[in-house]
Formats: sequence, C-alpha cells, structure tokens
Amino acid sequence: MKHVMMIVVAAALLMATGCQEKHDVGAAELLEEIKQLFKQGQYAATLDSIESLRMHFPKAIHERQEALRIWQEASLKMAQQDIALTDSALQAVTAQMQAEPRIYERNMLGVKKDSLQARYEALIGVVRMIRKRMNEIQQ
Repeated sequence: MKHVMMIVVAAALLMATGCQEKHDVGAAELLEEIKQLFKQGQYAATLDSIESLRMHFPKAIHERQEALRIWQEASLKMAQQDIALTDSALQAVTAQMQAEPRIYERNMLGVKKDSLQARYEALIGVVRMIRKRMNEIQQ
C-alpha cells in the first residue's frame, strides 16, 4: 500500500510539472505574438493580447513582467497618437473660429475648442503618468 501511494504521488508531481511546462510554452508563444503586434504598430491588439496573457497564464511571471513593459510602451504610443490627432483638430478648430464671422457659430466653435483643449491636457497627463511609472519600474 505504501508503494502504491508513493507511485501515485510521483505520478501527480510529474503531471503537474508537465502541465506547468505546457503553460510556460503557451505563455511564451503568446508573448512572442504580443511582441510582433507591437512591432507592427497594432497597439490596441497588443493590449488585448496582454489582457489574454494575464487571464490565461496567471503564473507565468517572467512573461507577465515582459508584457507589463510592452503594455506601458503600447499605451504610451497610443496616447501619443491620440495627442497628435487632438492637436491637429484643435488647430483646425482654432483657425475656423478665427475665420467665422457669425457670433453664434464662433461661440459654438469656442465650446468645441475648449473641449479639445481639455482632452489635450488630459492626454498630456496620461503620458506623464505612463513615463513616471516606466521610470519607477526601471529603477
């Protein structure tokens, strides 16, 4: 009976080790896919894949740490792209506002300009926070 119990325990340990290796391989493969998506500039898909990695491989610590760095970089790139678009829209609305002779339309463009300005400043704050967190992790 004692030998049977030892065999069962040994088999359970071997199965657990084999499953862990499969999980590590799956996490490593997903991390490589995440890196490719990031290199291709598909930042939203990168973030979605990192969410999947976190959900499906909670014990893959090394892969999750690497994914965190990529998450921050992808978030930073997305925010920078959004800043560029917002800045362009802000400049266009400012030019329209200055050229608009009618008071009502000029006031409505002013409201739009204020909204874009608030969005621009919020995005700048997001970029600052991401950079701060990246520096904290590196230190």
